[in-house]
Amino acid sequence: MNCRPTPIAACLAVAFAVPALAEEAVRLDPVVVTGSRVEQNTFDLPAAIDVVDAAGIGAAQLRVNASEALAAVPGIVVQNRQNYAQDLQISSRGFGARTAFGVRGIRLIADGIPASMPDGQGQAATFNLDRAERIEVMRGPLSSVYGNAAGGVIQVFTPDGKGRPTVEGRFAAGSYGSWKSDLSSQGEVGGLSYVVDASRFVSDGYRDQSEVRRDQGMVKLGLSPTTDGRLTLVANSFRQVADDPLGLDWASYSRRPEGVAPVAETFDTRKRISQQQGGLNYEHRFGEHTLQLSTYTGERSVIQYQSIPVAPQANPRHSGGVIDFERSYAGASARWIARNRVAGGRLTTTFGADYERSVDERQGFENFIGTTLGVKGRLRRDETDRVAASGFYVQSQWQGERWNFSGGLRHSRVGFKVSDHYIVAGNGNDSGSVDYKKTTPTLAAMYALTPTINVYASVARGFETPSLNELFYSGPGASFSFNLKPATSTHLEAGVKAMLGDNARIDVALFEVRTKDELVVASAIGGRTSFTNAGRTLRRGIEAALDLRWAGGFSGRLAYTGLRAEFDDAYVSNGALVAAGNRLPGVPGSQLFGELAWKHAASGFQAAVETVARSSVEVNDTNSARSAPGYAVANLRMGLEREFGRYSLGGFVRVDNLFDRQYVGSVIVGDGNGRFYESAPGRNWLAGVSLKHRF
Repeated sequence: MNCRPTPIAACLAVAFAVPALAEEAVRLDPVVVTGSRVEQNTFDLPAAIDVVDAAGIGAAQLRVNASEALAAVPGIVVQNRQNYAQDLQISSRGFGARTAFGVRGIRLIADGIPASMPDGQGQAATFNLDRAERIEVMRGPLSSVYGNAAGGVIQVFTPDGKGRPTVEGRFAAGSYGSWKSDLSSQGEVGGLSYVVDASRFVSDGYRDQSEVRRDQGMVKLGLSPTTDGRLTLVANSFRQVADDPLGLDWASYSRRPEGVAPVAETFDTRKRISQQQGGLNYEHRFGEHTLQLSTYTGERSVIQYQSIPVAPQANPRHSGGVIDFERSYAGASARWIARNRVAGGRLTTTFGADYERSVDERQGFENFIGTTLGVKGRLRRDETDRVAASGFYVQSQWQGERWNFSGGLRHSRVGFKVSDHYIVAGNGNDSGSVDYKKTTPTLAAMYALTPTINVYASVARGFETPSLNELFYSGPGASFSFNLKPATSTHLEAGVKAMLGDNARIDVALFEVRTKDELVVASAIGGRTSFTNAGRTLRRGIEAALDLRWAGGFSGRLAYTGLRAEFDDAYVSNGALVAAGNRLPGVPGSQLFGELAWKHAASGFQAAVETVARSSVEVNDTNSARSAPGYAVANLRMGLEREFGRYSLGGFVRVDNLFDRQYVGSVIVGDGNGRFYESAPGRNWLAGVSLKHRF
């Protein structure tokens, strides 16, 4: 059977139509808090939302990258760049696809603590996946109540420690000298629950100049000082040293996909990150009502060596080829959740406020001393960058026998202030400030056609400010820009959720997003990206997911996304015309995930085949460069879990890219050197063992 990426859904659907459906019911309606901010079944929420549980997060993986867990979520494109110096590329309905590094346009949250900074930039690498109980992923209009993010919300939750203490160790190793060790413990002692985890990940990397070492640790403590109150402490650390292989031009990629551009080795491009943070969450119930309070603080330091040539740094306004900053950040939030009976239904109203701020002590240095390259040279930049964000919101949901109405309103304010301390001849004072304000409403309705079929529609306005990284270098002479506008968007969504018997569920969402003042890449040269505002853009698409369970331990999942993302207005970038109708770069027109799994309950053995397929991706706004071709790859995993008294023993083997396809895993949008392409590895393997002891 010869299947192309776009119609592959039909091929897999035929392949999945094998065993008869089982008679026993299975849980296809998980409880989430994302969206409504109160516990609610996904089936009754008028939004496109998916949950990846602990089994899906583990799924014979290293548990290092969110791309491992989110491949099965429609509407989300998570591209592991094989470049840990630049983090993952995550986009939701096309938002965030052009980000040079980190995550943009999507709100990231871990155990109630934002992993996105006040300016909207976030790092998914800080997620601790070893202890994660579930990941909730929401796209569409309801995410507008979370503030400065137009694409959606991704939340990671760690369970509370429960029962008698357990200790678990896990070790996995695979291709390219990769290995990871993890040690954890959880339990409850004297009313204090705890979860402790520490891990180390090391890899030589698939590509040259891509070595990485990452150490992570986390502690979660919980106690109930009163019958109705719950206090939780969460602390984690993240340290990483990674080389940066940069991108490749098409000729270099075709010739040697595991290679690097010579400048990567010449300047020894690399990045070091250190982050520590902690937070407190308190929840108190007053009968049917709930008060939730949260506060957090953290520090993050980064030093990055770029490949910017020596000659451009002769410009007195150039800030050098080494980025060095120390960031302190903190925040607090409060919300009151009231539950009442109104007009024969249940009314839930949430009043909330949040505040967050960050302060960067940022410096730039030349990346050379004399003729020695790739070292920290003279000071070329010295400034203090402050970002403060605040928001006030109200959400209300009324749920009756068949109708469900919800609405929300949020007022957001994000302010940037730059204090320039590097004022020398030829380099002016770049100090200044800019504030962005926006009120974003959302409205949704759901109707139960039958007890097993819900239809819904929703509409909202979105708001996305430039981040610090987008404001840098975007002004005249590569200075800080105070003239970039925030992108504003209107989101429309309609969908259907249906339970097909007790063992099957289908979710379908149709959406349209119209955006004004979209932030686009003006230029990307030598590791430095500048941005500008385009006119209007348009995104239209469909997301569909089908989950099935069969007799004999079989299960299957299909997740399909079709998305047309294009410029609605023409504009000029770097002297070149970007025509109306051009596709937004970094956004595949279609993608599919398919999985067929089998688990033998008596022996604990399980196996699964996965298929991931994506269509071609444009790499620049003019659509003039060669697009990254579409691809389809297959993965195979097997595992075994057995109980021996107080011990649990597990093991797994995984083979990715089973048929050894060569393909572009991700792209660097608008790279001025034409190095757009980041190659994915060929056939690679991973194997691991775990041992748990219960006291």
